[in-house]
Amino acid sequence: MKITFDHAQPQALSDIMRIEHTGFSDAEAATTEAMKDRIRLYPDTFIVAKNDQGKVVGYIVGPSFGQRYLTDELYAKARPNNPSESYQTVLSLVVDPSYQHNGIAGQLLDELAKVARKQGRTAISLTCLKKLIPFYESHGYKNEGVADSDHADEIWYNMVLTL
Repeated sequence: MKITFDHAQPQALSDIMRIEHTGFSDAEAATTEAMKDRIRLYPDTFIVAKNDQGKVVGYIVGPSFGQRYLTDELYAKARPNNPSESYQTVLSLVVDPSYQHNGIAGQLLDELAKVARKQGRTAISLTCLKKLIPFYESHGYKNEGVADSDHADEIWYNMVLTL
């Protein structure tokens, strides 16, 4: 299976939202409006994975940020990437369940890291649930403890990859 990577386009929104809801609970998932804003405001760091037929099968998205750890406000309001900010964030990384276990999520992490390095970021920061810590650690991320977040009333962990 050949996977290609591209920037998210507005016409892919329905596929992106379908995939978003396979990876997150309703409380955790982004709204359609928030996802539209993300496509529009930070297209350079909204990367989709496409199959041989050009169908979106996964994506990774997040804005630049001036702090080491994500804040809940990043989920609520999108703003354009700022070239002077040191950190790249990940708000969502999801692969369609029928395409999981093929290394696509890891490839998406690698693609975002390439973009972040080109933009001069020093690290990539994200939060995840406890069950996903081993996945991110296997891709070089360090667990830096419980996040100061009450997003969706879950316990989140700060994960950071130094670039």
